[in-house]
Amino acid sequence: MSKSPAPPPAEPAPTDPESLSFEDALAELETIVRRLEGGEVRLDQAVGAYERGVALKRACERKLAEARLRVERISVGEDGAARVESAGDGPDGAA
Repeated sequence: MSKSPAPPPAEPAPTDPESLSFEDALAELETIVRRLEGGEVRLDQAVGAYERGVALKRACERKLAEARLRVERISVGEDGAARVESAGDGPDGAA
């Protein structure tokens, strides 16, 4: 009796973009863009890749916004020492 060929291995579930580092999310997004620009994927795969790319882009934007807020809260005191301002510590009393 002949056995039918084994089905191809299932692709691993994609990692949640929010759990990736900014650098990993950006690298995956760049790979998707290259594949889509190169026409290397079928239409159904292209749609899925585009959806994944949108999720990665949003995750990158959120991570950049968080980093920007952290940097904006860093100030230099009169003594030259850097400190992190908490909410409401800004020069006008607002965050």
